[in-house]
Amino acid sequence: IRTTLPKAKEARKLAEKLVTIARKGDLAARRLAASRLTQPKAVKKLFDKIVPGLEGRNGGYTRILKLFTRKGDAAKMVLLQWVCVEEIKDDAPAAEENAAEAK
Repeated sequence: IRTTLPKAKEARKLAEKLVTIARKGDLAARRLAASRLTQPKAVKKLFDKIVPGLEGRNGGYTRILKLFTRKGDAAKMVLLQWVCVEEIKDDAPAAEENAAEAK
């Protein structure tokens, strides 16, 4: 997510707490995550794709990369992303590219 630094710091807090809750993996954790996330697809993605990719980490699930300073108001722009972003991305486009190269 590309956003400003203060917004990224707040979003990071929420994301870290959600992953910590979701790592338990039980029904209560799913219900807690569902109460904080507005869409059921987001809860499913959190439990099925994001948490398995972060297995073995005790914290620091996200990172903030500084990009540039915005011209209009001089706000510092950053990129907020999961640490294991490669595993979380959908594999469908990669599979199509591999099939095209094999031909």
